[in-house]
Amino acid sequence: MSDFRLGVVGLGNIGQQHIKHVINGDVNNCTVTAVASRAPNELAQSIGAQHFTCYRALVDSGLCDGVLVATPTMEHLEMGLYVLSKGIHLLMEKPIGLSVAEGEQLLAAVGPKQVFGLMLNQRVSPVFTQMKNLIDTGVIGELQRTHWTMTNWFRPEVYFQVSDWRATWYGEGGGLLVNQCIHNVDILQWLCGMPVFIQGFCGFGKYHDIEVEDEATAYFEYPNGATGVFIGSTGESPGVNRLEIVGDKGMLSFDGERLTLTLNAPSTSVYNRETKDMFGQPEKSVQDITPTEDVNQHAVVINNFIEATLNQQSLIAPAEEGIKSLSIANAILWSAWTKQGIVLPLDSGGYQQALNKKLVHSRLRTKSNVKANIDMGASYR
Repeated sequence: MSDFRLGVVGLGNIGQQHIKHVINGDVNNCTVTAVASRAPNELAQSIGAQHFTCYRALVDSGLCDGVLVATPTMEHLEMGLYVLSKGIHLLMEKPIGLSVAEGEQLLAAVGPKQVFGLMLNQRVSPVFTQMKNLIDTGVIGELQRTHWTMTNWFRPEVYFQVSDWRATWYGEGGGLLVNQCIHNVDILQWLCGMPVFIQGFCGFGKYHDIEVEDEATAYFEYPNGATGVFIGSTGESPGVNRLEIVGDKGMLSFDGERLTLTLNAPSTSVYNRETKDMFGQPEKSVQDITPTEDVNQHAVVINNFIEATLNQQSLIAPAEEGIKSLSIANAILWSAWTKQGIVLPLDSGGYQQALNKKLVHSRLRTKSNVKANIDMGASYR
């Protein structure tokens, strides 16, 4: 079987990292045959790939079975639509677009035999896959409460200064929620389902010289009456990564390093109705169930994308799943702007109108000439 021919659009930090996964052998049955960036790049020659300065030329070259788009979010809609219009498979970096409305446009363009996936790589984290299995099999019972304090995304000012598109409405459609925390929001809804109501509170440029949110707190209500809180920040240090998912039969707790399962005997609801002890609680058992395996998350997602195109394997993160996390992020922002709660499913047209008011006054910034130290491994949480 000949290798899957992959084209990569965008040779920034994340694009180059994806290419390294391929050339290092972490991705099977795949060859990077073409790359596209505005300026010539020595990487293309070193891996034997053809370089294009225009993404359309790459797509039209006939050199690619699939394209990985690793460009700023503002370009996702245009590039994605062009790739899909040519019948080529598409893997896109998160998020799917600036807004749910953009994501909906992309999904409407997918052909019947096309594969369209998103790089929501934390779905293959052993911690989160274990949590999902325990939740889906009913081990902790019906959902009662969720709480994720995710303030471990600290970013210094230089992170924004060296980019012209980051942390602008024009470039990203937001900040913390659609860049760093989109992974966490995706995992939260993947584990617990979508809320039906959101009240959001945001700090805009609270810690940085940016126009978008760098702090967010949100209150969720779920279909069964469960409630949740999500807190994120790029301006707090030392940050916290603490996730709690509470069910009737027990609780899953993750502190960024250790995963703990607490089980009640009997369930909370049964004990509540049957006990005669005024100050009693169900008996509990606590287990440390932290996985020990290490996973190359990005490589797993790329492998899965290729297997989906070659052997019809189900996608880990199909593009339509990207609408869910973006709906939550958009709803938190909309709620913060209007100081009103937002009912889901999101009114994507209404949100787009609100976002457009921000886009009118937003532009790319002038990049700083500061030489930044870049350690991509330190950027993952």
